[in-house]
Amino acid sequence: MENVGAIIKEWWASFNELLQTPLFEFGASKVDLGLIFYLAVSIAILIILSKWLMRFVVGKVLKNTHMEKGMLQSVATLVRFGILVVGFVIIFQTAGIDLSALSIVAGALGVGIGFGLQNITNNFISGLIILFERPIKVGDRIEVGDINGDVMSINARATTIITNDNISVIVPNSEFISGTVINWSH
Repeated sequence: MENVGAIIKEWWASFNELLQTPLFEFGASKVDLGLIFYLAVSIAILIILSKWLMRFVVGKVLKNTHMEKGMLQSVATLVRFGILVVGFVIIFQTAGIDLSALSIVAGALGVGIGFGLQNITNNFISGLIILFERPIKVGDRIEVGDINGDVMSINARATTIITNDNISVIVPNSEFISGTVINWSH
């Protein structure tokens, strides 16, 4: 029995040494198998937890409010992304990875992505404004620009309108914020 205990201790020591063998350096941090395992497990738990919290917010917290289904999903998605961002920062900080080295790269990347996705971001923010302020709702009869019809769906980037000729027109959400909109159902 003592022999088995010694073998297990020896195996555990060699396994622990393998986990702590540095693979490469990332800034001032040394990355080893143990760190990669910790990050993988922590990120998996964070993703599962954020999905569960999103369902909890929609199903329990906001269930008795008088929000539309689209607005409920928008709030839940914002909660999930907030939890993911904060969770990733906490995970990387507790793992000992210095994120200050990434700040310059993230800033430069953010500027490039910002210019590239300017219209998409504008439409996304406009979609959030539409969902929260509710100048139009699904089922409303509206006129925006040269388009007359009924609002069929309001999504994050664009709104679908069915015209009198039964044609689906996808209108970017920024047109509802920057242009003149006549809501015949309001």
